[in-house]
Amino acid sequence: MGIFSRLFKVGQAEAHAIVDKLEDPIKMTEQGIRDMKKDLAKSLEALAEVKALAIRSKKDREINKSAAGDYESKAILLLKKAEQGGITPEEADRLATEALTKKEQCLQEVARTEGEIEQFDKNIAKLEAGVNKLKSNISNYENELKTLKARARVSAATKKINKSLAGVDSSSTISMLEKMKEKVAQQEATAEAYGEISDSNISLDDEIDSALKDTNKLKANNSLEELKAKLNQNK
Repeated sequence: MGIFSRLFKVGQAEAHAIVDKLEDPIKMTEQGIRDMKKDLAKSLEALAEVKALAIRSKKDREINKSAAGDYESKAILLLKKAEQGGITPEEADRLATEALTKKEQCLQEVARTEGEIEQFDKNIAKLEAGVNKLKSNISNYENELKTLKARARVSAATKKINKSLAGVDSSSTISMLEKMKEKVAQQEATAEAYGEISDSNISLDDEIDSALKDTNKLKANNSLEELKAKLNQNK
């Protein structure tokens, strides 16, 4: 492979990668739905035009059918009038022939319009099938778009949460907790040490008073008993 071919393929791959990054599934789906709605509008317009032509052809068919019947009736009346002596037989034949010619022209027009109507009906059936298919596709794609948007919101939220969780250094957090435990334990030990120091700072007088505390109480009790004995002697 030549160097230019290789460079071209590399450039092509990079271009595809850029396109993939630029492609937004939601925006692309929305644009696709908009395009389909434009196609639907054009299809509906074409359907309306073909239906209008079919309606016109059907009206022309009925007009020509009616005209053919009228011309036949007129030919009959002309022949009857000739029999009654109202006009000459030659004139009646001539006019009746012209009327029947007109009748045939009308019947030919009826046959032509019936062919048109048949073709129009086929075209209408195809267009209606296409319109219904487009409507169904648009409805399906709109429902899929709603689902896609909901999934996109969920995935974005999940991505954000996972990204936040991924950014947390669990090892550093555990390390911080261990340091905090060590600090609290050190503070507790320090408090206990100060308590022991406080106990060791009691003066000698305090120790003596503490030791004699019960003795003084005993003396007070003895004095109370002696006082009660004196009072009893004086009675």
